[in-house]
Amino acid sequence: MTDLDDLPVAGTAVLLRPTPEGFAVLLMRRPDRGSFPGAWVFPGGKVEPSDRREGADESDDARRAAVRETAEEVGLVISDPVPLSRWQPPVEAPTRIRTWFFLASAPDDEPRVSVDEVVDVVWLSPAEALSRHATGELTLFPPTWVTLHQLSRFASADAALASAGVARHFSTRVVESTHGTHFEWDGLRLRTGSLPWVIDES
Repeated sequence: MTDLDDLPVAGTAVLLRPTPEGFAVLLMRRPDRGSFPGAWVFPGGKVEPSDRREGADESDDARRAAVRETAEEVGLVISDPVPLSRWQPPVEAPTRIRTWFFLASAPDDEPRVSVDEVVDVVWLSPAEALSRHATGELTLFPPTWVTLHQLSRFASADAALASAGVARHFSTRVVESTHGTHFEWDGLRLRTGSLPWVIDES
């Protein structure tokens, strides 16, 4: 398998909202079934035929999917999301979908959730979301955790948005060791054997 595997594609929107302390990110909890059961994720989903345009890049189709899914899942209309990352799943994953992550400013409207797809939503700073995962209050999957870890470096939504625009590509490898399960990418390792997770960067 290579980084150019012919996989289904999805788009995810990471919505940022300014707060007096910095900024918050919208997270939503999936039902205890289907994709990412019980986990807290960003709005998003697979590219549908209506998202595709003849001759368009994969990232553009994924961007349209992220905008559409955000409206469908949490009732928020976003515009001009900027590329943040692209995630290639490991070969061990039972369901493999290549997913593009985009950053976007959240509108002032409050979320209106699709009850079939979303159990709850919450606005949290990246640091608070990571802290709640470390205590077991929230379940985060590695792409969500890594994204929040990266965003926690920024003091404002504007600074985070200004950092995006060129997607970083993550091709996930699963490594088992006596210390537990590690997820590895070029120059990055996430040690997930126990909470709290630890990230190593080279």
